[in-house]
Amino acid sequence: MSSTSHADTAAAAQDGAPAPASRRRRGVRRLSLRDRIVVGVLLGIPLLLDLAFVWFPAIGTALLSFTKWNGVGSLHTQTCKPNVPSILNNGCWYGVQNYHQAATIYPEFWPAVRHNLIWLAVFVVIATPLGMLFAVLIDRGIRGSRMYQSILFLPVMLSLALVGIIWEFMYSQNYGLINTVIGHTSDSNAIDWLGNPHLNLWSVLVEATWRQSGYVMVLYLAGLKAVDPTLREAATVDGANAWQTFWRVIFPVMKPINIVVMVVTVIESLRAFDLVYITNKGINGLELLSVLVTSNIVGETQRVGFGSALGVVLLVISLVPISVFLYQTFRREEAS
Repeated sequence: MSSTSHADTAAAAQDGAPAPASRRRRGVRRLSLRDRIVVGVLLGIPLLLDLAFVWFPAIGTALLSFTKWNGVGSLHTQTCKPNVPSILNNGCWYGVQNYHQAATIYPEFWPAVRHNLIWLAVFVVIATPLGMLFAVLIDRGIRGSRMYQSILFLPVMLSLALVGIIWEFMYSQNYGLINTVIGHTSDSNAIDWLGNPHLNLWSVLVEATWRQSGYVMVLYLAGLKAVDPTLREAATVDGANAWQTFWRVIFPVMKPINIVVMVVTVIESLRAFDLVYITNKGINGLELLSVLVTSNIVGETQRVGFGSALGVVLLVISLVPISVFLYQTFRREEAS
């Protein structure tokens, strides 16, 4: 504080008057009415959009999962009556019966859960490490890295519907590229990649991995570009090779990117819909929870309550690995 400020404060104290408020609150700027309106608009509009398109539908889906409703008519407060035809028993509260029926008498439920978990495992074990490998190789500045980066990222720019159509030409039993290469086109030995229930899930997973690895590559490339170059130089001076430098120096620094990749991987694997629906509408060995949700809510049966229950199950399954991963990550950070 300057000598002038000391003098003013001392004079104010001698006169018995408090120091001026402007000096006591120096550095604090009060918002004008216009500023408050601007801040309210900038915060209020995204908040309203988030509530309208995320939270209200999520809460509404959770509430509908406890009802027996086909989407027509209003919802009532009374409990569904037993031994009453479904058409006369619509729009009533059903309790946990939707969840019980899904786990006990709905034949597609457990295969769909198993397929979703397999999809998640393939993304975690194959697609994510593959994308990381591509990012590391391109980041090292290999010859033609720009071209490789564009080629590997191209599937991400395509819609999943178009990806499914492209791979249908690859897998076609009669004129597909794969059967043509192995010499089994239009004969009894032609492999039905998408029609065989023992093969179609793995065939579609190849399509999904082809696209997901490019997505992960871009995320890790962004993280690698943000790493301080002095860390690499210090590791090189200490005698660390490329493998040790990456795993012991670079990879721990990219913890925020690892969290983003984990969350994106879980979300992408559990919301998979387009590829399997294009292939065979998610039947005959390709059952997924997302397809079952769609078929029950907007399909011929239109069981909105039951489809909502399947959607809640899908949400819970997606939250479990994300929550565990975030808890372990932040726990290690606090311990360190």
